Order: sequence, then C-alpha cells, then structure tokens
Amino acid sequence: MEISFREQENVTILDIKGEIRRSDVAPVTLHQAVKDQLDDGKHNILLNLGGVEFIDSFGVGEILASFISTQNLGGKFRLCSISKKLYVIFVVTGLVKVLDIREDCKAALESFD
Repeated sequence: MEISFREQENVTILDIKGEIRRSDVAPVTLHQAVKDQLDDGKHNILLNLGGVEFIDSFGVGEILASFISTQNLGGKFRLCSISKKLYVIFVVTGLVKVLDIREDCKAALESFD
C-alpha cells in the first residue's frame, strides 16, 4: 500500500494505491497515517480509494478505526472513488450505514462545506 497526501481547501486527501491489508513490511498503517494527520490538527479527512485493488478484514478495521479516531476529535471523514468490488465489502459488513462514501472525490470534497 502506498499513501500520498495532498491538501485541498481545508481537507486532507489521502490517495491510497495497492492493497489495504495486514503486512509486516508496511512502514505505516492506514490508521497511523490518519492519526498523524489528526495530530497535526487536520480534522477533515478524505480517503481516495480509487487506486485500491484489494482490502481484507484488517484493512476494513483500519478504515473503521480511522473513522472513529476522526469522529472522536470532532472531524469529518469521507471515502471516495471506491470500486464496486470494495463497495460490496462495505455493504456486507454494514459499514455503508456508518461511513460516508461518495462516488467521486469532487462530490466528497463538496460535502465538507
């Protein structure tokens, strides 16, 4: 998994590529990357999942933990550009009722206003 960061207006966007799964070689987990942004005072977090090919239960847990950490600090957390394959995972787990998932990143960015 590769994570790149960018800012747009008052939103921190994490562009994620690859697989979100348990790995012994990953330098940082997704949740830790989000926590680092929160620690820097950036409380509007958008995960761009357009480059994500696979997610396992660990990855789902990382996204949920990131959502909870953001919510606990009064921030806003969104997902965008999620593939149909990944969307099914969020439907099956019931997380579509919890997470704010937008079809594209433009719509997600507009929702932070």
